[in-house]
Amino acid sequence: MPPKLNVHNFPRPPLLEKTSRHLQIKWNNHLIADTKDAYWVLETTHPPTYYLPLDSILYPLTRSSHSSYCEWKGAATYWNIANPLDASEVVRNRIWSYARPTKSYESIKDYLSFYAGPWDCYVDGEKVQPQPGDFYGGWVTSDIEGPIKGGPGTFGW
Repeated sequence: MPPKLNVHNFPRPPLLEKTSRHLQIKWNNHLIADTKDAYWVLETTHPPTYYLPLDSILYPLTRSSHSSYCEWKGAATYWNIANPLDASEVVRNRIWSYARPTKSYESIKDYLSFYAGPWDCYVDGEKVQPQPGDFYGGWVTSDIEGPIKGGPGTFGW
């Protein structure tokens, strides 16, 4: 069993580093992403956010007009994806990337991050739980401990 990672020991500004953990995303039992060549971002009070290389995505994405801004990484671009079983069902704005990240995060240029749903996300075979709330995109696994930002009463942490 991997050692526990306490989110209150993660740094601020966030740490970006390569991870060799096996990441998979499945939707309706269809594999839509698979890699052991990703990055994770570790930030105080947040579970890891994973960034997958474009070549690990097995279904086409379309760019969304939605955008947001991260104080650390810069302007985010959002993506849409069609359900592998029903192309008329499109999930919008649950995948994001940074086309021009800030200098400290240049390594994740054009890598993609997925919210943990509506699909199932896995880290080393373990199904993740989404970070509380609907704003942050962290993935919670059994090796994560400590109070996590995103739920009621955590704004301003």
